[in-house]
Amino acid sequence: MGAWSGRLSLQVDDAAAQSFSAGFELNGRPEQGQLTVLNPLGNVMATIDWSPGKAVLVEGGQRRESDSLDALVQETTGSALPVAALFGWLRGEAVQATGWQADLSRIDEGRLVAQRLAPPPQATLRVVLSR
Repeated sequence: MGAWSGRLSLQVDDAAAQSFSAGFELNGRPEQGQLTVLNPLGNVMATIDWSPGKAVLVEGGQRRESDSLDALVQETTGSALPVAALFGWLRGEAVQATGWQADLSRIDEGRLVAQRLAPPPQATLRVVLSR
């Protein structure tokens, strides 16, 4: 099991030019875990818990369920993210994810940048880990 915390941002280059930035605490592995999303003051904005066959998002008193973490992330952010690959990238492993390219050159400094080149729209995920 792994545990990481820090800040993350996601920028989606579509007509709406969506972007999202927050603090995070990630615990677990691709099959089972929890992600807590924090505002700049450190207050919990949302949590996602997942296990095989189930993912639950709790945000602002609202609860949303899905049969997979990938589907829930897509519904929530409007963008598919390579969640399983992200765990490998955070461990410094050059895991392949279809359409994504991860720059692990600064992972020893706690920095990760991954870009989705295909399918459109392009997206950039940046992670800065706490030390």
